[in-house]
Amino acid sequence: MKKILLLILTTCSMLAFGQKVSDYKYISLPAKFSTFKKEDYGLGEMLTKVLRSKNYLVIPADKLQWPAEAQSNPCNVLTADVVNDSGFLRNKVVLQFKDCNDKVISSAKGSSNIKEYKEGYQDALKQTFVSISPASPVNQVSAEVAVQPAVQETSVSSQPVASSTPVENTAVRFSNGKTDLQKIQIDASQFILVGNNSSSPFATFKATTKNEVFRVKLQNGESTLGYYENGNIVIEMPQANGNYTKEIFSKK
Repeated sequence: MKKILLLILTTCSMLAFGQKVSDYKYISLPAKFSTFKKEDYGLGEMLTKVLRSKNYLVIPADKLQWPAEAQSNPCNVLTADVVNDSGFLRNKVVLQFKDCNDKVISSAKGSSNIKEYKEGYQDALKQTFVSISPASPVNQVSAEVAVQPAVQETSVSSQPVASSTPVENTAVRFSNGKTDLQKIQIDASQFILVGNNSSSPFATFKATTKNEVFRVKLQNGESTLGYYENGNIVIEMPQANGNYTKEIFSKK
């Protein structure tokens, strides 16, 4: 059986804006692209992998899960979106990046005449990646931040105790034998476990007042506890019957 060679018609267009995507360190990705209602055909994972390869830090849309630096100045974060722009004969997408004022600062189009949805959309998105330069971030100062005076606050409330485990500057791999995850230290009091091609953390850990015990928010939104045990990360996983099981992630 002969292979059918498909001619891929590609159009990539970049709009000229004052800001560049490479000026930013953080890229926020939604859990689901709004114009792909049933499924995103792996576009989110594909985009996440490319952004990370170009030194961007990919963070979820939920601002509560953002690193402290991003939370303190949301204008250092761009929001990425893949828009379904398909026509009758071609699968088309538009890759957009918006700033904190919801202004589109970059837009790139890609198209493919591969008829299968997954292969066609992925091929179209791939055409837009040439528009993404490696990250070379500069600080983006919002108008609100610029006019607010510095205020020194004193609090007598109980503060979380940062883990005695040293802050690691690079991702460290952990596994429970079924799932491989990377531990990324956000700051001295919080870290995340995230899959290699996931834009949303598997679990977010925040320090409690007890050393090396953490409040944990799972990817499905459930809350639980986690802690270090013999160098391993342990999560008490909630079960449907109300009980908990001990999930151990060992350093690889």
